[in-house]
Amino acid sequence: MRNRVFCISWVLLCCCWSTRGEIFTSIGQMTDLIHTEKELVHSLREYIKAEESKLAAVKSWASKLDALTRLSTSDPEGYLAHPVNAYKLMKRLNTEWSELESLVLQNPSDGFIGNISVHRQYFPDAEDETGAAKALMRLQDTYQLDSEAFSKGKLPGVHSNAVLTVDDCFDMGKTAYNDADYYHAVLWFQQALKQLDDGEEAVVTKAEILDYLSYSVYQMGDIPRAIELTRRLVAVDPSHERAGGNLRYFERLLSKQLNEMNQAYQPASEEPIQLGTYTRPKDHLPERESYEALCRGEGLQMTEARRSRLFCRYQDGRGNPRLLLKPMKEEDEWDSPHIVRYLEMLSDEEIEKIKELAKPRLARATVRDPKTGVLTTANYRVSKSAWLEGEEDPVIERVNQRIEDITGLTVQTAELLQVANYGVGGQYEPHFDFSRKEEPDAFKRLGTGNRLATFLNYMSDVEAGGATVFPDFGAAIWPRKGTSVFWYNLFRSGEGDYRTRHAACPVLVGSKWVSNKWIHERGQEFRRPCGLTEVD
Repeated sequence: MRNRVFCISWVLLCCCWSTRGEIFTSIGQMTDLIHTEKELVHSLREYIKAEESKLAAVKSWASKLDALTRLSTSDPEGYLAHPVNAYKLMKRLNTEWSELESLVLQNPSDGFIGNISVHRQYFPDAEDETGAAKALMRLQDTYQLDSEAFSKGKLPGVHSNAVLTVDDCFDMGKTAYNDADYYHAVLWFQQALKQLDDGEEAVVTKAEILDYLSYSVYQMGDIPRAIELTRRLVAVDPSHERAGGNLRYFERLLSKQLNEMNQAYQPASEEPIQLGTYTRPKDHLPERESYEALCRGEGLQMTEARRSRLFCRYQDGRGNPRLLLKPMKEEDEWDSPHIVRYLEMLSDEEIEKIKELAKPRLARATVRDPKTGVLTTANYRVSKSAWLEGEEDPVIERVNQRIEDITGLTVQTAELLQVANYGVGGQYEPHFDFSRKEEPDAFKRLGTGNRLATFLNYMSDVEAGGATVFPDFGAAIWPRKGTSVFWYNLFRSGEGDYRTRHAACPVLVGSKWVSNKWIHERGQEFRRPCGLTEVD
């Protein structure tokens, strides 16, 4: 059995190319963990069988020896008077009990422990668990879902048996609490308390939940409710080490505030805490509300007048020989700035090949620090990416050539094809693809000028979420497998078009795969000549 377990471990070790940390940022890599867990369950069952077999053997020994000792102890001298019985007693105590000792000392867990030890280096770590928890909170905010929706698996358009227990909700709350994020801490501790009050069994106690919840509510500035929750804590656990002191402190603080404001005491609201009870704190993103509204499909600025200016057509790349017999189907997605979508840009076979080439090299996607120009990871970009060269496979070369044929722009000075897979709550908050005047050295190392245009390929459908949105003018473009969208980041003058600030909305349900080509300025002088004004 040990050899079989070792073989399983070795095969998985060879196949598993994920590294610890940041696993949650790629659904593609997380799927390997599903297979790893299945093999570990198989290994666990093998261990149980071995333990049961060992126990059955020990029980057999015990039954046989029990019968012998009953007989021998009834008349020891008479028993030993028979020479065979005397011999067998010597043999049992010298040999057979030693065999039994060896049997008892056997440890069938060695194979299982060895197996799990091999895989432990590929397990998610604390950073992954925290990242996945924060991703759920991000989805909660973006799509305005209350904690109960997540807890019961009730996501838009999805029916699932995936539920969160009291202990899961409590751990979610603690993740937020440890990050001083009391807004989300309150929502998740409240959900844990609700489920516990409804009779669900849990390891965490009501006193523990009330302790964390009351303090989190206090941090949100709701002292009357903090007092009410702390009184409940005292009632549940009168000897709690902090409850009495906290209650007296909260009561003094409330009394002082009421005296200063010359107001009478108002008891805490009896309404349960839910989404909207407290105001979500502001953060670094000025267009947060409009961005998230677009992700939900709200606030779209697609008017009938604008829609009347959108058309579909066949695109032959201005008579490109490769597109004459089979021109591309082109649809207008937006009029100004002009954004187009190309249908049937990638075949299913091409998509699978691109994913196959990218998977072994997926690494946490980075952003360029505007001050230093150094690539670094950031919380506002949650995905993994890989870069593919045209020489690696004919499919990559063919896709690059197709992009050049369609756009009429050379890809000789473009960046490599970037492939990205978005993980749990995967997103890329509003950003510019081009470098602004305050970051002139962003692409200096490449020597190909600024990012002139973006060609974005959608390589999967997404069940919910994952739109590409443009907060400046209120557009949302939804992923459709095999299609691509294209827009210019720069005016003909070379000035940046600040309207093209865009974002990849968090993936609510599904796995989002994209690839993109950033086309640079150099080599386009005669393909896209300068205009007469700064904004042509």
